[in-house]
Amino acid sequence: MVKQSMVEEFLDPDEEQLLDRVCAIDVAKESGMVCTRLPHASRPGRPASRTWEVTATKNAVTRLARDLLDLRIEKVTLESTSDYWRIWFYTLEQHGLDVQLVNARDVKNVPGRPKTDKLDAVWLAKLTEKGLLRASFVPPPEIRVLRDYTRTRIDLTRERTRHWQRLEKLLEDALVKVSSVVSSLDTMSARDMIDALIAGERDAGVLAGLARGRMKIKNAALVEALNGDFDDHHAEIARVFLDQIDALTGQIDQLTVRIDELIAAIPAAQTPPTPPDADGPPDAARPVALPALQRLAEIPGISLLAAQIVVAEIGLDMTRFPTPEHLASWAKLTPATRQSGTKTRTGKTGKGNPYLKGTLGIAATAASRTQTFLGERYRRITKRRGKLKAIVATARSVLVTIWHLLTNPTDRYHDLGPDYHAQHTNTARKTRTAIHQLEALGYHVTLTTPNTATA
Repeated sequence: MVKQSMVEEFLDPDEEQLLDRVCAIDVAKESGMVCTRLPHASRPGRPASRTWEVTATKNAVTRLARDLLDLRIEKVTLESTSDYWRIWFYTLEQHGLDVQLVNARDVKNVPGRPKTDKLDAVWLAKLTEKGLLRASFVPPPEIRVLRDYTRTRIDLTRERTRHWQRLEKLLEDALVKVSSVVSSLDTMSARDMIDALIAGERDAGVLAGLARGRMKIKNAALVEALNGDFDDHHAEIARVFLDQIDALTGQIDQLTVRIDELIAAIPAAQTPPTPPDADGPPDAARPVALPALQRLAEIPGISLLAAQIVVAEIGLDMTRFPTPEHLASWAKLTPATRQSGTKTRTGKTGKGNPYLKGTLGIAATAASRTQTFLGERYRRITKRRGKLKAIVATARSVLVTIWHLLTNPTDRYHDLGPDYHAQHTNTARKTRTAIHQLEALGYHVTLTTPNTATA
C-alpha cells in the first residue's frame, strides 16, 4: 500500500503537449534529413511520416521554409550539431516558423535500432510531436550580434595575453629578470625598458632610469634584473611580439567601441521610464533609474565589461528563464541531484557556457576581496567547503542577483552588508549546538537566562 505522504501531483509544463503537425531535421554539414509528421488522410489519429534530404544552402532551406508554411507546421526541431544548425535555425526563424534547438545528448535514439539519419529524424519528430523535448536557449538576433563581438573580444584578449607570456619567456631566455621586479610587463615602465632593449640599449643603469612613478624606488633591483644577455635576435623576436600585442590592442579597442554602439541601440538596455505612482514615496526618495549595464555594474565584482558579456550571453529578456533557479541551472551553477531509494547525493555542476561561467567566476573572485555580503558569503563557504565550491556558490549568487535586476528594470542593487548572517543567526540553533558540544565533553548544562549558562 502506498503511503499517502508519498503521493504527489504534478502538472505538465506548457510545452509538453501533443502537436498534430511537426517537423524535425537531423542536421549535418552539407545537408539535413527532414521528417514531417502530419495527420494521415484516411486513418484518423494515426500520423504519417515523410522524410527527404535537403541541401544545407540558403536557397534550399528557404524553399523548405515555404513548404513547411504551406503544410501548417506547428513546430520545427533541430539537433544542435556543431554550428551546422545555424543556417537552418536562422532561415526558418526568419520565415516565421516556431523553431526549437535541442541538445544532441537529450535526443539519442532508442538502443537496438539502426543508427541512420532517416531514423534519427523520425525519432526526433516523434519526440517533438509528444512535447518531450526541452528547447535550448537561443538569444534574439540583436543579442546574437552583440555576443559575436563580445566573444571575439574575449578571444583576442586571451591571444594578447599569450603574446605577453611569450615575450616574458623570451626575456627569461635573454637572462633579463625584469618580470620579477615589475608587477606586469604591460606597465609603461616595463614597456619603455623593453623598447630601449630592442633599440640597442644594453646599459642596465640607463634602462633602470626609464622607470616611472613608484617604480623609481626599485632602481637597484631593476639594475640587477636588467643585466642580462639580450642580443639582436632577442630584439628582433621581441619586436614581433610587441607588434602583435599592439595590433591586438587596437582591434580590442575597436570592438569595445562597436559593442558600446550595439548596446546603445537596444531599447531594453536603456534607462527605463519612471512609472507614475501616486501612492509611492516622493521623487527625491526614489532610487534613480539607470541603464541595465550600470545597474549590473553595481554588483560587487561586476565591471562594465563583465556586464556587457553577461548581457551578450543571457540577453535582457528573462521570460526565457521563469525563475532565477532556471537561469542558474542553465548556466550549470547548480549541482545536480542524484537520488535513488534512500540515498541522495549531489552531482557535478557541468560545463555550461564557458564565456558566462568564466566571467562570473572572475566576478566571484573579485567580490571575495570586498567587505560586502557576497565577500562574506565567499569567506563563510570557504571555511567549510573550500575555495572552488565557494567560487561557484558566490557566482551563483551573482547570477541570481542579475536575474532579479534584469527582470525588474527599475530595481537597483542593495548590498545586505557583511554582517547580514551574524544579524540573522538562528539563536536557538546555535544554543543547541553549543549544548551538544559541551555534553559531548561530559558536562551537564543548565540554562538560566538566554545569555548565561552554568555547567
